[in-house]
Amino acid sequence: MWDYTKKVMDHFLNPRNVGEIENPDAVAEVGNISCGDALKLFIKLDANGRISDVKFKTFGCASAIASSSALTELVKGMTLDEAEKVTNQDIVKVLGELPEEKMHCSVMGMEALQAAIQNYRKGVKDATPFDRDEDHEGRIVCHCFGVTDVKIRKVALENNLRTVEQITSYTKAGGGCGCCLDDIQEILDGLWKNAPAVAAPAVKDPTGFSGLSLVQKILKIQDVIDKEIRPLLERDGGSIELVDVKDNKVIVRLKGRCAVCPTSKITLKNTVQGKLREFVSPVLEVEDSAG
Repeated sequence: MWDYTKKVMDHFLNPRNVGEIENPDAVAEVGNISCGDALKLFIKLDANGRISDVKFKTFGCASAIASSSALTELVKGMTLDEAEKVTNQDIVKVLGELPEEKMHCSVMGMEALQAAIQNYRKGVKDATPFDRDEDHEGRIVCHCFGVTDVKIRKVALENNLRTVEQITSYTKAGGGCGCCLDDIQEILDGLWKNAPAVAAPAVKDPTGFSGLSLVQKILKIQDVIDKEIRPLLERDGGSIELVDVKDNKVIVRLKGRCAVCPTSKITLKNTVQGKLREFVSPVLEVEDSAG
């Protein structure tokens, strides 16, 4: 399972400010239930223009609920100008930490807040979904999740994201059909073309996986492949075989339809690597034996 902090679990199990505000001054809805996460945010202002009350309704995972709860606590008492400066990193700080694969939940909270403030200033009183095509600023790059080039650049700059996998973790872009992966890489190449290279931060290993023997590592990985990963792939006529484990690198072979699927790289990163990081250890990297 994901290694959530105590603060994340507290906000998930005991979420603050859940519900709706009658006659709110600002309201916004972001995300899409069909894509897995959605958030509706309500804001009430006092006579001095400060946020006196804020509530939310979230459809999503533990990280989405915790991020929404933390956001509402964070912005209480702020003016709209102050709240507009709140970033997803501020939400993460309240929670202590989020797994990188769940960072898109904090981004969703930031977007809901910005959308609500934008709606208030435009005089919009309903919760018109912020992710409609006509509401987007910029060119839509990922049509599966409605992510634009403007959003990709903004999130990449604010969070110092350098890889396509990081963009997927923070925005979901590229996590569907995978047709936009080359476009995302092109955006990142242009964004960081003249920037100095930055070493990737060390990934924490709270599970102690790195200290296990090779046999113990193989048994843990094989168990997750058998119970969590292979059944998912078999639904689409594919399968998977564990080839080798070298330190924290897992080498696998995709089989059946997965072996010839044009989005096999997405399957490796989002499904195979994602599940292994969730159920075994966040330090794992997955590679295809075919290269």
